[in-house]
Amino acid sequence: MKDRLEKGREQLEEAREAIKALCEPVAPPKQIQDCIRYFCSVESGNSEQIKVNEQKRIKLYKFTAALVRAYANLANEMEEADYTATEARNIKEEVKDYEYVRHQVKLASGDYIDLKMYEPDMRHLLDNYVHADDSELLTDFDNVPLVQLIVKNGAEAAAQNLPEGIRTDQEAMSAAIDNNIRRVIVDKTEVNPKYYEEMSRLLDELIQQRRQDKIDYQEYLSKVTALSKQVIDPPTEAYPPGIGTAAQQALFDNLGDNIPDDRKAEIATAIDESIKDERSDAWRGNRIKELEVRNAIEKVSDKYLDITIDVDKIFSIAEKQDAY
Repeated sequence: MKDRLEKGREQLEEAREAIKALCEPVAPPKQIQDCIRYFCSVESGNSEQIKVNEQKRIKLYKFTAALVRAYANLANEMEEADYTATEARNIKEEVKDYEYVRHQVKLASGDYIDLKMYEPDMRHLLDNYVHADDSELLTDFDNVPLVQLIVKNGAEAAAQNLPEGIRTDQEAMSAAIDNNIRRVIVDKTEVNPKYYEEMSRLLDELIQQRRQDKIDYQEYLSKVTALSKQVIDPPTEAYPPGIGTAAQQALFDNLGDNIPDDRKAEIATAIDESIKDERSDAWRGNRIKELEVRNAIEKVSDKYLDITIDVDKIFSIAEKQDAY
């Protein structure tokens, strides 16, 4: 028993030291917005900064999980592990604080999309050993990402479902929205590079307008709602007749800017039909089957000798389409 308690105390202290060292560089006063800047990005919506800070966030999630588990192992035996009653209360609050930071950073960065599979275990430990009050479901983030909540309910309504630490701070709320939209844009870019480059440009423009106070917060929420809808569901009315599917839209957008829209629509439709006719099941990763798809694109390219079609680029885009 003594050895188990000693080992448990050692693991808890190591976990506390590790996460304190990780969070030490956070700028004073170390409020949630300071944590978001450190672990996500100084400039909201900056995909490069979000990417650069990814390893710090991963460490935060891992170290917090380790702290929660180490505390849970001793939560009912803190006095037996030689902690005073005051120390036990302080450590419990400390664990709650770090878990709170983890949760806020996860939402602000959009990482909850990737990490939701780990939540049930964390929730069990938190509900049983850390949170004294009954847990309150603020929003179903496990099934509905923030950007989709914005599309469904509008940015202002979606914001009301976020944790208090974010929703009561306009800057933190804006950063969470910007970062989550940027995350979706980055994830979708390979499906339609041309379209999502434009979405990225529009997001940059909106962020600058907000930072420079060219628009107020309510107008920002309105515009970010409209942008989110474009990101999640590209409007079909922006395309010529016959370009109705996401795959056709991607082909149309990436054929080139110097081709008239009517001819681009004709070529995109022809490539779409040719790929569907020639592709085999499970063709991705199979060199012979991939060659058949590439030949389907080249077949169309050969019919339009006055237009240069980048077959490699179009093949790469076709490879990412669910329709194929």
